[in-house]
Amino acid sequence: MTSEASMRAMVLDAPGRPLRLASLERPAPGPGELLLRVRACGVCRTDLHLIDGELPKPKLPVIPGHEIVAEVVGHGAGVTGPALGQRVGVPWLGASCGHCAWCSEDRENLCPDARFTGYQHDGGYAEYAVADAAYCFELPAKYPDIEAAPLLCAGLIGYRAYRCAGNAAALGIYGFGAAAHLIAQVAIAQGRRVLAFTRPGDMDAQAFARELGAAWAGGSDQAPPVPLDAALLFAPVGSLVPAALEAVKPGGTVVCAGIHMSDIPAFPYRLLWGERCVRSVANLTRRDAREFLALAEKIPLAVHAQAYPLADANRALADLRSGRIAGAAVLTMEH
Repeated sequence: MTSEASMRAMVLDAPGRPLRLASLERPAPGPGELLLRVRACGVCRTDLHLIDGELPKPKLPVIPGHEIVAEVVGHGAGVTGPALGQRVGVPWLGASCGHCAWCSEDRENLCPDARFTGYQHDGGYAEYAVADAAYCFELPAKYPDIEAAPLLCAGLIGYRAYRCAGNAAALGIYGFGAAAHLIAQVAIAQGRRVLAFTRPGDMDAQAFARELGAAWAGGSDQAPPVPLDAALLFAPVGSLVPAALEAVKPGGTVVCAGIHMSDIPAFPYRLLWGERCVRSVANLTRRDAREFLALAEKIPLAVHAQAYPLADANRALADLRSGRIAGAAVLTMEH
């Protein structure tokens, strides 16, 4: 049991350690912040990178989690909305300076003073959280909490990567997990041909991709039946970059969508020749959030999510690491 002034949270004390279930004092909202009663929080591969020590200089100890669905229960100084009782979503980007060259160009994802949820300040693996009101978003009402949570990172980062693919008619997606299963549905609804690449031999993931409308699904060690106009890489595997370059047409783009990736091996220049392009996606902007959530309102996305109690966060992370989750993993709270 927890008192009215405390909350349960899963805490990372140091990289390489499992999360610790703790009873902590509830946070208080500062100026410009909301106090949030967390209803659900997605479990993201970025959380694995954090726990494995692959992200530099995290706040420690830290409460992970940046796909937060919550109810507003308090306002800090200067905040008048969203209203008490409103459901909001909190994504990875938690704050930016608002005045640097990047912020002034609507590229706040590159702000050198940006702060990130569940990494540089505490996130949603807890019963309560605080967040900057300017970086919280109203969520489409038709998605229940468990389905809304993956929209906030898998959906948003997937959408930013998708935008980088331009007008690609034949779109390859490598790593068919939480982000891929959402953005594939957007691409198909917009008339693109989606080709899904999974771990070699993962027949369940390939069947899942076909169920969602992929025109073809196979292992990442296979060549697609047609040349690709662009490829989105959600799997954090550097060796997929030359494989994807081999698969795209001249003029095509390979988009690396993860915050961390293993080293890209050397490859022959012929794979890059023909004005092929390799680019990364860094974080997200509030514009991405507004645009994608508006799309999610219009396109009936089938969000596949597996729920875990908050105290089972370590099990959810292990299942994500091993590829045992079709779609997304989401932590739920019992208040």
